[in-house]
Amino acid sequence: MVDIIVDDGVRDLILQEKRDYRVCTACRGPALVPTSVKPVKPNDVKIPVGDYTLYISAVQADYISRVSLDMLYDEGDIYSCPALSSLKSMGWLDK
Repeated sequence: MVDIIVDDGVRDLILQEKRDYRVCTACRGPALVPTSVKPVKPNDVKIPVGDYTLYISAVQADYISRVSLDMLYDEGDIYSCPALSSLKSMGWLDK
């Protein structure tokens, strides 16, 4: 079992946005993005947050012990990172 702490700010964000989020690998390291940006994978670690889920990629779960708001990728970061920018053309950035 993986013990990863989720900061209150991240929990608040997920509940306020009313959607699932995922921590994946991006250009600047672990990235906190909506699952519409980076879809869930079957081997992700799942952390319940109210009616929603925070997914942690299996790769990141081996390296992180905490999820914090400094991992949050904003729209500009998403478009500038090749690992995520191709998703814009696929329409995955829509809520």
